[in-house]
Order: sequence, then C-alpha cells, then structure tokens
Amino acid sequence: MELLKTQLNEDTLILGFCGHIDSSNSPELEEAINAARAEAPGKAVIIDSEELEYISSAGLRVILRLKKDCPDLKVINVRPEVYEVLDMTGFTEMMEIRKGFRKMSVAGCELIGQGANGKVYRIDPDTIVKVYYDMDALSDIERERELARTALILGIPTAIPYDIVKAEEGYGSVFELLNSKTFAKILIEEPERQDEIIRMDVDLLKKIHATEIDPATMPDMKDVALDWAHFLKEYLPEETYTKLCKLIEDVPDVHHMLHGDYHLKNVMLQDGEPMLIDMDTLCYGHPIFEFASIFNAYQGFSELDHQVIVDFLGITNAKGKEIWEAILHLYFEGKSEEEITAIADKARLIGYTRIMRRLIRRKGLENEQGRKEIENCKQHIIELSKNIDTLQF
Repeated sequence: MELLKTQLNEDTLILGFCGHIDSSNSPELEEAINAARAEAPGKAVIIDSEELEYISSAGLRVILRLKKDCPDLKVINVRPEVYEVLDMTGFTEMMEIRKGFRKMSVAGCELIGQGANGKVYRIDPDTIVKVYYDMDALSDIERERELARTALILGIPTAIPYDIVKAEEGYGSVFELLNSKTFAKILIEEPERQDEIIRMDVDLLKKIHATEIDPATMPDMKDVALDWAHFLKEYLPEETYTKLCKLIEDVPDVHHMLHGDYHLKNVMLQDGEPMLIDMDTLCYGHPIFEFASIFNAYQGFSELDHQVIVDFLGITNAKGKEIWEAILHLYFEGKSEEEITAIADKARLIGYTRIMRRLIRRKGLENEQGRKEIENCKQHIIELSKNIDTLQF
C-alpha cells in the first residue's frame, strides 16, 4: 500500500500518511518525505493523517525528526485511535494535533443562507450545517461558536453548533434547528404573514441592540467602518474622504451588541420563536452600523442589478425596498418621516462606503459593470456626506 501522498498548496507541502506505519516501512516513508521536501524547498509542512490507520514508535520517530527541521509542523485529520497514541506519547504537547472530523455531503441539499464567510445548508428537517469558504476555517468555527455562546448567555436566542464536520467545500458547523424555517422562506411561502414576520424581525433586532456586552469579547464595528473609509482615500475627493472619516470617528463609543449581517435569511422561526443564526459577524457599536448592513441587504447591493436580491433573498427589489422601509418605521416608531429619512440617509452613507470598498477589492475597476457600480457608490457618498453632520440618532 502507498505510504505517502503529497500535495503542494501555495506555500504548504501536505504529506498524506497512509495505512500502517511501523519499523518495517518507516525508512521507506522517511525517504519519500525527504524526496518530497527536496522538490518543495522552504515550504511549510503539514501531515494529513486522514488515511493513517496505525503508527508505531518507529513512525513517531520519523515525525520527531521532521519536527526538528520544521518547527511549525502540525498534524491534521487524526483518527481517534491514532490520536490516542499521539496523546499518550506526548505529541499533543509538542505540536499542533488536530482530530479528524466526520464527513458530511451537502450535495443536493437546500441552500438556505449565504454570507461573507460561508453557506448554510439544510441537511434534513432537524439539521443545518454552515460550510465555510476557507478550507482551513477551524479557528473561524471556534470563534463563531464562542460568539454564539456569548450571545446565548446574554439572552439572545441562537443555535449553538454541536459538531464540526468536513464537507466537499470545506469545514462546517452543524446545528440542530427542529421544525425551523428562515424568515425569507416564510415570506415567500406565506406572503400574508409579512407584517407578523417583520414585527418579530424588528423585536429581535431591538433586543440585540439593547444588550450590553464586554468589548473584549467581540470586534468594534466602528473600527471596521473606519477601515472601510480609510481604504477609499485615493478614490474619493479629499473633502468627502475627510468628512466621511470624521463622521465615523465622532460616532459614540457604545457597547451595544450588533449582529453585523442582519437579514431575512439569518433569522429562523423555530416553534414560534425567532432564532438568530450566522453569528460570525457578531460585534458591538452604535446601531447606525447595523442599519447600514440592513440597507445593503435590501437595497444597496441590488441597486443597479435587481437580480442580486432575487438570488440572495429570493424576493424582488421592490419587495426589498418595502421591507427596508417597514423595518425603519417599526424600529423608529414614533419618529417623524423627516427623522426616519435622515436616519436612512446616514445608514446609506455607511452602506455605500462598504459596497464601494468591497467592489474595488474584488477588482471591480477592471470591468465595465464594476466601474459603473463603484461610480454610483462614489456619487452617493459625495452627495450624502454634504448634508449629514452626524451619524448619531
């Protein structure tokens, strides 16, 4: 049986150990490792032990010698029986050892959500899995798990992942959500429930924003928004850029929880209770930053291409505008139309800032549609910034 499978990914040489490794074949394995490293000098090394069934002390000595040459060596996808050997012999204290994860296929599964960091699939009536785009997303998964725990402890209804799996597209977190549907799916299937769904959506949003958090546990959204603005320095008129940065800098430093990507596909209804999902964007700050994200979801991203919102949320652009305005009026119930319009404009200013930066980073200047969308954002930012003196409300 083949002892070693090699793969070169950018700056990393992956050594796939296979089968049984003992004193009879460990010299052959080490020779193959040295040959592979000679063809990829200077590359970081990872041992992938997904196909490793057994390793003896002779095989362990091969790993030790490799560790001496590669101080950052790590071993991934370790089977339980192999992990027990590595743990018992102290290898787990000498280097990073990652347990293997059960495989789960998402082929043919319903895609119920998609965000900046991953896609959410329904595996069966009781289970969903969020699969991350990053093929090495274990740290992101742990981070989202901790953010979800923090939110739950503070009283925000959310699902906690109970398992980590490996899907075709990368690592994923598994959640149990019995008899649940996203708000987006409910609106599509039962449009007569729109007022009810939006009311629950806003009530949950207010609950999130009323929650005070320890700033050490989450990112500051104000810092993130400032990074967006600073990125645009060479793309905006100096006067506009300076005012945009000043407006964001002057936003009060508050510790209100924000979801960061709040829309119809990130709230599910389970047994009559709204349940927040996709928690990796959880942060804190002034709610104006949340409303910028909400504006983008329902209007900003699809302003010039109405198919975007159809593909993203499954609703028309006109319906998106209707929902955006309904959310504003419910959340700011009691305020005048003039006040609500002013708040919407502040959210739009931050929203267009994010979109413009996103388009440029994704090489939008290199194609006609991208340039058109970037220019649209730029003009909105210029005009809105002229009439806004504060982002507070």
